[in-house]
Amino acid sequence: MEKRTGVVTFAGGPITLVGPEVKVGQQAPDFTVLSNDLQPKTLKDYEGKVKVISVVPSLDTGVCDAQTRWFNQDATSLSEDVVVLTISMDLPFAQKRWCGAAGVDKVVTLSDHKDASFGENYGFLIEELRLLTRGVVVIDKDNKVTYVEYVPEVTQAVNFDAALEAIKADIQ
Repeated sequence: MEKRTGVVTFAGGPITLVGPEVKVGQQAPDFTVLSNDLQPKTLKDYEGKVKVISVVPSLDTGVCDAQTRWFNQDATSLSEDVVVLTISMDLPFAQKRWCGAAGVDKVVTLSDHKDASFGENYGFLIEELRLLTRGVVVIDKDNKVTYVEYVPEVTQAVNFDAALEAIKADIQ
């Protein structure tokens, strides 16, 4: 499995990302993650939609919480053709509890904890922590990647404006 070091830092220290870097223009790799009711979900489950994958290390941190709430409010209101998937290594039970407590009801939270399939296939898996690094991937209705951001410092926020522009371009 490909490994990339020095691309992203966590609290200022270098980390190793496992898996290939996903690039704009390529076909989106498939993955298998778990829904909050422990059912496997793949890219095919969201066929025909513009897919916004909001990648966070853990919903129980301030920056991840803010990122998920922002996508829940702003990105999901753009079109019925948009689905926002927040993927983390959090257990499905914790994701469900967090969504209930936070009032997040439009974003679909998915767990990569079992197989790290998303993390490895999209190059978001942090080898040293077995968490996902922060970022965003936008995939159009034909499963082509139209936007990718690997945030250079895990503790910082994603570029919401750039992600929003990519989503808007895909729904026109």
